[in-house]
Formats: sequence, structure tokens, C-alpha cells
Amino acid sequence: MSSDICVHSWPCSYYLDFEKRWVPGKLSLTPRSLKFSTDGTGEALLGLPLSSITEIRKEASHFVFSAVTILEEGHRKHWFSSLRPSRNVVFNVIEHFWRELLLSQPGAGADANTSPKTRGQELTALMAGSQRRLEDTAKVLNHQGEQLDSVMRGLEKMESDLDVADRLLTELESPSWWPFSSKLWKTPAEAKPKEGTSIAGCEPFGKEGVVIRIPAVISQRTESHMKPGRLTLLVSGLEIHDSSSLLLHRFEREDVDDIKVHSPYEVSIRQRFIGKPDVTYRVISAKMPEVIPILEVQFSKKVELLEDAFALRSTGAAATAAERSCSVWRAASGLMGCSMHHEQPTGDQEGGPLQLQRRQPFLSEREAQELTQILSKLKGLALDTETELERQDEALDGITAAVDRATLTVDKHTRRMRKLT
Repeated sequence: MSSDICVHSWPCSYYLDFEKRWVPGKLSLTPRSLKFSTDGTGEALLGLPLSSITEIRKEASHFVFSAVTILEEGHRKHWFSSLRPSRNVVFNVIEHFWRELLLSQPGAGADANTSPKTRGQELTALMAGSQRRLEDTAKVLNHQGEQLDSVMRGLEKMESDLDVADRLLTELESPSWWPFSSKLWKTPAEAKPKEGTSIAGCEPFGKEGVVIRIPAVISQRTESHMKPGRLTLLVSGLEIHDSSSLLLHRFEREDVDDIKVHSPYEVSIRQRFIGKPDVTYRVISAKMPEVIPILEVQFSKKVELLEDAFALRSTGAAATAAERSCSVWRAASGLMGCSMHHEQPTGDQEGGPLQLQRRQPFLSEREAQELTQILSKLKGLALDTETELERQDEALDGITAAVDRATLTVDKHTRRMRKLT
């Protein structure tokens, strides 16, 4: 399960209060808990749910050694010192996941006394998430279509300029006594309004849209300088901001060389340069499972899943949009079938479960209506996506033909210019 995945681990020492001594070991963080195990034997001395933490602090033991203290419910205090690579790194990562867990459960205390979610509510929430992911993918696809349209307009302008160059070369190639030379020289001036129109049409298409923005803990090159920040995924690239919303680096979509997924909660983004060091940012976030499927769609072959990240596919912690939608459709068809077939044959062996199913149906009428609306929206998005993909295929064919024509024309003009020299 995703809650069992180790986000990060650090060598450190844990203070055993009842023995009054420090024990060396390893502190491990999962999305929902903290664990400490000793060196050598690997004995687990601490298993602390993040939801039971009331405060995290940076303190000093005996006013000398830097430490991170964690206060849990019941006023029990845990001390961790000798943290590597540094106290600030460990504090920032743990605090990030603790805060995000609290923010993701705003009514956790109030919901404790209420009944748990029904299967219909869970299915509705799952399908609503799939709808949001498909909408994000549609935004990326729409921006890609706009870029293809811009390329096509640029090629049309290039063909217009090549026509002007053809007329100029014809004038240069014609003898001085040719009676129609004065008319040919006026052609570029007459073409200026059309050229201006083409340039205006090549302006950017409004403001770029934000696909998703998540809080994160970021570092550049080394892990010893991890600090709170923010990752913003745009339709045209990626942006890294610090905690003060100051832009640290912007990755244009075409400038990203590779994105390595180290775990469902950690990725590294790299941009290569010639003659100077590469720009690499490492990003850890509790919201990363929501971003990785979008990265796989937007950057396709540039995303690389490392060995520890195959849990994305095996456990379903951050399944791709296609896998998640397939599981949703299977679950929806199964639960819808159960809710529609209320009358089933009774038997001695299955009488108890069938009676319980009648008393507590999987889907209520309201939940069935919500699911129907979501399914209708998903169907519409799927049809629109198919239409857009077909249009982009046609645009790509047109771009390929236009590039071939422009290449031939440029080669022809080059040969003519060489004859004039």
C-alpha cells in the first residue's frame, strides 16, 4: 500500500528516556508514520503515526547538540539528534508531510464520531479525481494543439517570405534592359501589410495556464540544502519557487532533458547545458502522486521510473491516468450492477449476506445520479480528446508537407544565389 512506502530515511540517534541514553539507528518516514529502528539488530523502537503528532520543533539537547523533537498526543516527547545530512533537511521533510496530512483531513476530529464513507461515496470521490486528471490532460493537449497551430502559421509566413525572395531573385537574374523590372521591385512593398498581419497572428495565445501547483521540499544538486518551496506544472513547462514565492528556476517544456521518479513522492528534474553544469532540482512532496501521471502525459519519454518507483504501478499509489480510469470503470460497472439488481435468488448459504446487502445497498439514488453525471462528463471529455487528437494528426501531416516544400524552395533559392555571386 502507499502508506507503507518509505519516502525517505536518515541516520540519527534516538534518546531512550527510560534508559537515559542515545541509541544509533535510522529514522524512516512513510506518508503516514515515522519509524525508528536500531543499527545492527534492526529492532523497531518507535512507530509513530503522523496524525498523532501535535508539534515538531528544532531544539538543542543539553544546549549543545542540535536535535529535532516531536511531541505526540499524551505529551510524550521524542528526541532525535546526530541527524544526517542535517537537522534542517530532516525537519523540513517531516514537517511538510505532517502538515499536508493535517490539511488533507480538515475534519478528521469531527469525522471520528460519524459513520465511515460508503462504497458509493468512495467510488464517487475516485471518479471525481479521475475526471480532474482527464481535465488536466485535456488542458495539456489543448496547449499542444495551439503550439501546432502556431507552427503552421509560422510556416505559412515562411512560404510568403520565400515567394518574396523568389521575386527578388528573378529581378536580379533579369537583364537591365528588361522592360518589366520596375514592377517587380514594387512587390515587396506591396507585401508588407500581409507580412505584418502574419506577424500579428504569430503572437502568443494569451496567458499560459497552470495545470497543478503543489507545496514541496526542494533542493538543488545536493540533499543537504533541502528547503520548503513549491512546484508549479504549467502547460508550457515547470517552475520551481521557494517558500517566499520567489522563482528559483523555470524549465521550458522543450528544455527538460529528463525527469527521474525516485519514489511516488520524489522526483528529480534536469536540464543539460554545454560548457557549464547541468541544472538539477530534487523535489519531494506529499502531493507528488497527483503530479506524476500528468508528467508522464506531458513529458512522455523523458520520464524515467527508477527501481524504487515501480511501486507506482505495482501498488497503485500513483497509478497512471489510463490505469486509474480502467480500474474506475471496472469498479463502476460492478457496483452499478449490484445496485441495479436488488432482487436476487435466496439460498440457505447466502441468505445472511443477501439480507445485509438489501438493508445497505452499495449505491443510493443520489450517488447513482452523481456517478451518472460524472460518467457523462468523462464521456464528453473522451470524445473531445479523440476529436482533438485527430485534428492534431491532420495538422502534423500539413506541417510535414509544408516543411518539405520549404526545404526544396530554400535549396532552389540557394543554388540561384550562388550563380549570382
